[in-house]
This record gives sequence, structure tokens and C-alpha cells, in this order.
Amino acid sequence: MAWFPNNMGGVKKKSLASMEKTQDSQDTAQDSAAPSKGKKAKEAKAAPQQKKQLSFLAPQMGVEQMVKTLTPLKAITVHGASRALGVNASVATGVLRDLEAKKLLRKAGGFSGHGVWAVA
Repeated sequence: MAWFPNNMGGVKKKSLASMEKTQDSQDTAQDSAAPSKGKKAKEAKAAPQQKKQLSFLAPQMGVEQMVKTLTPLKAITVHGASRALGVNASVATGVLRDLEAKKLLRKAGGFSGHGVWAVA
């Protein structure tokens, strides 16, 4: 005869403290719902939340100035470009890819998303 635990993978009994917390939260939810019945339905409904668009600003310099700023670097990496241009790493990645597309930089090496560029 094999031994089996009492509740075989089912829902476990909550502790007293957690049962009190859920009861308190249900009581407060009922209390807050009671006064809203008198208000209009439009006020009770919240507007659907819009997705936040994070926009990062490119550096305030021309393409020639960016290349001039990056030229003294031995190996142009995302981290080095972000420090030289004074922007965060995601903006620096976009700038480096844009300059590579314009044939002003060429990819000299790197692996696993950590690219190394050189001035063309």
C-alpha cells in the first residue's frame, strides 16, 4: 500500500493571516463600490489607457559632426559612442546603424549583438 499526501496537488489551505487579508480587501472593495452606484456610468468607466511611446532624441548634431566625434575612437562600440555623443545606449545603437546604412561606418567585428565599427 502506497502512501499519498492528503491534498494531491490541489489548492492548499491558506494561513490565517492570508485569509484575513483577502477578507479585508474584499470588504474594502465592497465599501468603495457602494457609493459609486449613484454616479453616472461614464464617470465610473475609466478611459482606456494608451500605450506609452518612449521617444529618444537623436543628438543635436549633423552626420559629419557625429563621424568627426567618433573618428578618434580606436574601436567604435555602442558604449563608446554613447559616451562620446552624450546619449543613452539605445540612441547610440540607432545612430551607429544609421551611419552604417549611409556607408560612413563599416562593421569591423563583434559578435552576439556587440558590434564593433570602424570609420569607412
